[in-house]
Amino acid sequence: MTTDSPSQMLVHLRDLKRQSERRHMHLESSFLNEEELAECRREFPESLYIRYDGGYEGARKQKVIFPRDEEDDFSDIVCLEALTDQRFREIGHRDILGALMHLQIDRHSFGDFWIESDRIYLYTGSQMARFLCDNLTRISNLSVSFRQIDEHPVQQFHTRQIEAVIASERADAVVAGLARVSRSEAKEMIRQGKVQFNHVTLEEPDKLCNNGTTVSIRGTGRFTYVGIRHKTRKDRVAAVFLQDIQGKER
Repeated sequence: MTTDSPSQMLVHLRDLKRQSERRHMHLESSFLNEEELAECRREFPESLYIRYDGGYEGARKQKVIFPRDEEDDFSDIVCLEALTDQRFREIGHRDILGALMHLQIDRHSFGDFWIESDRIYLYTGSQMARFLCDNLTRISNLSVSFRQIDEHPVQQFHTRQIEAVIASERADAVVAGLARVSRSEAKEMIRQGKVQFNHVTLEEPDKLCNNGTTVSIRGTGRFTYVGIRHKTRKDRVAAVFLQDIQGKER
């Protein structure tokens, strides 16, 4: 399933739900990102006949599963692992995504993936897993070999508190402070769809950032707005955020 818009996604999920009920069989969506999941959960809240699964609890990308009945625990999500030696060539999230795109794989065909000190974990469906094990053999200049594992590891995050000086609590000012760009550049990032508040893509730069808002900026990171610490002498705002950092805290 390629989700070109939230409305098309919901139409597809309604059809899956009807088919599941009519044919008395489990059906599932492809992996949905957090914005799509936020939209989906409003119409399809979790119940005995609607489940969300990304391979592990708290996964950021998940599938919607319409089970056959209350006892049906179907899921085809598997985890792939590749051991890596990054002493001489480090790779990052963008390198993995680029390798997947090079294979012309739709983003909805795989779930969360991340890098640890000596390995990569990637969640996907069982059919796609076979293809990736055979074809995803190189990431940037690093040779890799993926295999399916029985374990379902959990991506771990810790947070660090940061302070950003911002002109106001408007979205463009917040993005400018966090991404260290000008207000005009921040507005352009918002227009390009690179900024989300609470997993919903921003369309206007004047939306206010309230306490507790999750701010996601593509290429910069994810932050939770805590609030104003104090005002500066130039009448700007020293704002406190918690930044998500992948991995265990050291």
